[in-house]
Amino acid sequence: MKIVCIGGGPAGLYFGLLMKLRHPAHQITVVERNKPYDTFGWGVVFSDATMDNMRRCDPVSAAEIQQAFNHWDDIELHFKGEVFRSGGHGFVGIGRKRLLNILQARCEALGVELVFECEATSDADYPDADLVIASDGINSRVRTAHAAVFRPDIVTRPNRYIWLGTPRLYDAFTFLFEKTEHGWFQAHVYKFDAQTSTFIIECPEHVWLAHGLDKATTDESIAFCERLFAANLQGAPLLSNARHLRGSAWLNFQRITCAQWSLHNGHSQVVLMGDAVHTAHFAIGSGTKLAIEDAIELAGLLHDAGHGAAALPAVLQRYQAVRNVDVLRLQNAAWNAMAWFEVCGERYCDQLPGPQFMYSMLTRSQRISHENLRLRDAQWLGGFERWFAQQAGLQVPADRPAPPPMFTPHTVRGLTLKNRVVVSPMAQYKAVDGIPGDWHLMHLGARALGGAGLVMAEMTCTSADARITPGCPGLWTDEQGAAWARIVDFVHANSDAAIGMQIGHAGPKGSTNAPWDGAGADQPLAEGNWPLLSASAVPYLPDGQVPRAMTRADMDRVRDDFVAATRRAAAAGFDWLELHCAHGYLLSAFLSPLTNRRDDAYGGSLANRLRYPLEVFAAVRAAWPAHKPMSVRISAVDWVDGGTTPDDAVAMARAFKVAGADMVDCSSGQVSADQKPSYGRMYQVPFADRIRQEAGVATIAVGAISEADHVNSIIAAGRADLCAIARPHLANPAWTLTEAARIGYTPQPWPAPYRSGKSQLEAGFARAAAAQAPAKVES
Repeated sequence: MKIVCIGGGPAGLYFGLLMKLRHPAHQITVVERNKPYDTFGWGVVFSDATMDNMRRCDPVSAAEIQQAFNHWDDIELHFKGEVFRSGGHGFVGIGRKRLLNILQARCEALGVELVFECEATSDADYPDADLVIASDGINSRVRTAHAAVFRPDIVTRPNRYIWLGTPRLYDAFTFLFEKTEHGWFQAHVYKFDAQTSTFIIECPEHVWLAHGLDKATTDESIAFCERLFAANLQGAPLLSNARHLRGSAWLNFQRITCAQWSLHNGHSQVVLMGDAVHTAHFAIGSGTKLAIEDAIELAGLLHDAGHGAAALPAVLQRYQAVRNVDVLRLQNAAWNAMAWFEVCGERYCDQLPGPQFMYSMLTRSQRISHENLRLRDAQWLGGFERWFAQQAGLQVPADRPAPPPMFTPHTVRGLTLKNRVVVSPMAQYKAVDGIPGDWHLMHLGARALGGAGLVMAEMTCTSADARITPGCPGLWTDEQGAAWARIVDFVHANSDAAIGMQIGHAGPKGSTNAPWDGAGADQPLAEGNWPLLSASAVPYLPDGQVPRAMTRADMDRVRDDFVAATRRAAAAGFDWLELHCAHGYLLSAFLSPLTNRRDDAYGGSLANRLRYPLEVFAAVRAAWPAHKPMSVRISAVDWVDGGTTPDDAVAMARAFKVAGADMVDCSSGQVSADQKPSYGRMYQVPFADRIRQEAGVATIAVGAISEADHVNSIIAAGRADLCAIARPHLANPAWTLTEAARIGYTPQPWPAPYRSGKSQLEAGFARAAAAQAPAKVES
């Protein structure tokens, strides 16, 4: 085949040499606008795994690259006068110019034609090529010319960064944080050859503007950065690269994805590669890695398909399908890391102590978990766990390891939970006339014995017309209160778990079937239907039962029902109370602009929409014993345009904190049937994280948290104070005990009648772990 690579960056060069290496008869040309052996840029970073792939594909170039590489395992943080260092992270760095020169020489040795000082403007310039590789970078002309087919999605991010170098040499991937009168700057620093380190400086747009850097020349910007990081630079200068910094010295990162990666232009197959088709933020150093692995994958697929052009369309489709999985995974990790750096100054730098800030930074991409940190650097993590346990009030003997964060206690008002695991409220729909029975005793009792620190009862209704279904439990009669007291007494007598009550009113989502009855969930009852109340006459489903907008008299009655239920919960002996203001139920219906269409003092602005839920909360808090904790559950986002936003959620949390909330339980959605959630592992945790840092209130994280590793990572990083686990507890009442055994935390106590099963479970997990070599996770 005749192949032309437009752009002589890592993708085009490495693809060219791999194709020539595998089949010398290919005619391969790489077109580059720069002069021979003349390129720009500072250092680039690979992971060890990428280097392993390169050794497999071309040992000759890999060996030369290896000689030029600087390898390090450590990450070092300089923060508020302290230095933190963790090892086992496995990075390799090389100068961009050195890397490209090695690849250029290898291409020439193999017979790849390199055409320099040629500005390729279009794939149409090469009509006789069978395959055109558009590896022409982030500003790809080929991608732009065929934008209607490639359908690029280009997102410009808000932070500003400047990419510099310095002759000061660093022996770790180093992160520097400096605070100014206008905000925080951070530097990403790593050595890439024997003389030079990359020095990338980043800050939020408003900080950049406040310092007047938008008007500064490149030299003035560099001088500013030298003053800012003078203590660390120790007299070493910061270096610019005039060609790299053409135009503005300060840039905005652009995240690029493309819906389609290839096309036929009428005479040639054209495919995007490297930064032309996808970018990943420098926060995890992955742009060059993606480019190299693009080249490896496409060259391998073409080799497997044979050497003819006829196979190209199918191969290119396969290439996109295969690569897209890994690219999206890495872009997602890069996005998480990028987002962390974009907000760390305002969200974490002033709020988190140094050790916890280091942990948060190490786990920012969500690719590195708690137990993976233990594999990388057990000594560092052990020290961090000891520090964390001390913050929780534990004095751990020097000859014993500290417990993992999820097994540290947490005190709220007069209650100390033995650990950070909460059995989330989970609707059972098994009550009769609102009275919880043996099912609820079994359900909550089993989970209390299963090791969790706090077991929450399902949403319990404050009146008969507050129920979601006829099977919902209640607290509107003394008989119901006595039935709950029986369950609370069992939990207290047979476990060291606390037990909490969640009270709520179904509002516009009431008078429906249980999910497995009749027409299914959210469908109105065929018989025995009762009228509904809400903030406004807006049904949950377009064809659903229409609620009546509440009058002031309705508000007074419902508020008093909440207070009466609260007093019964206190009399029953519950340790914790939660007010349900989420998921489209009555109080949530006041909070969301999707369901609150009122034109009085309870509608319109967020302050007005908060008015009635805060009124109810204040009345309930006054009726609940002062020494017992109270939380509020909110939907932090509606997942619908025009609905509640995360900004709103922070404001709500602040308001509930002022009203006396000890914690905010951060859920999301279920307010509108039109919602489009972004599901995924721990997908709601960012809401708890943001509210905790910005509203200054403790939070409970919920949503797709299913492993001890998840809980430990969330709690250790300060993203939440407690983790509520729902579905895993349905599958396994002893989820907490099982996860303790899985991660090897043997001090976890078990109920006496179950202890004979403890050692067997722990031994089984230990054997399974020993039989599996630890998987290597890239940095």
